[in-house]
Amino acid sequence: MIPREHISTAQIPGGDTLELVRHGRDFIVMLGRNELMGTRMQFSEEQLAELTLERLNKAAPRLLVGGYGLGFTLRAALRLMGPQGSVTVAEIVPDILDWARGPMAELTGDSLNDPRAKIELCDVAALIDDAMDGTTPRYDAILLDVDNGPDGIVRDGNERLYTRTGIGRARDALAPGGLLAVWSAAPDHKFVRRLKDAGLEVEERTVRARPNNKGPRHTIWFARKV
Repeated sequence: MIPREHISTAQIPGGDTLELVRHGRDFIVMLGRNELMGTRMQFSEEQLAELTLERLNKAAPRLLVGGYGLGFTLRAALRLMGPQGSVTVAEIVPDILDWARGPMAELTGDSLNDPRAKIELCDVAALIDDAMDGTTPRYDAILLDVDNGPDGIVRDGNERLYTRTGIGRARDALAPGGLLAVWSAAPDHKFVRRLKDAGLEVEERTVRARPNNKGPRHTIWFARKV
C-alpha cells in the first residue's frame, strides 16, 4: 500500500484547515478526513468549463470562475476558448496558488501565466458585486465551484452565494443571455427552485468525476439569464 505524504497545510479565512497530501503520483486536498478535491477526479470540474463554453458559443467570452481548486476548470477554459477570451479566477486561500506554483507546478503548466487569465486573491462575491454595480463589465458566464456546492462545508459565508440574494446578485452581474454555472457534489432541489425563482432558465446535468462514466456523480446547473 502506498502511504500518503503530507506536503503542506493552509488556513481557510473564516474556516478550517486544508491539507495537501501526495498519494503516489496523485495530489489530494483534505478537509479533516474528507477528500475535498484530488487529481484523480477532475473530469466534472473540466466539464464545468467545457459545457459552459459550449452553451455560450461566443468567440471572446468573459468568464468569472469562483474557486481555483486544483485549476482544472481554468485550464479547460483556456484550452477551449479563443485568443480573445478571458478568465478571471477568484481564490480566497493564497496557499492554494502557492501549491499550484510549487509542488503541483507540473500539473499547473503555464496556465497562471496565460495572458487571458487573471487571478484575484479575494472572495468571488466581491467580483460579482463589482460587475453587478458597474465597477467592472458584466460577465458572459460565472462558474461557481465554491465549497461543496450549495450545501457548503468548508467556510462560513460561502452559503450566501447560493441564497436568493446571492443568486440575484450573480444574475445581475451577467450580461444578457449569460450563464450562471454551478458545480455541486450532489443534487439540490431547493437550490434549483431558488434559481428558477430568480427568473433564470435552468438546465441540470449529472457528470461523473472521472472520464469514461466512472467515479462519483456530480451535478452542474446551467442557469441562463433571459
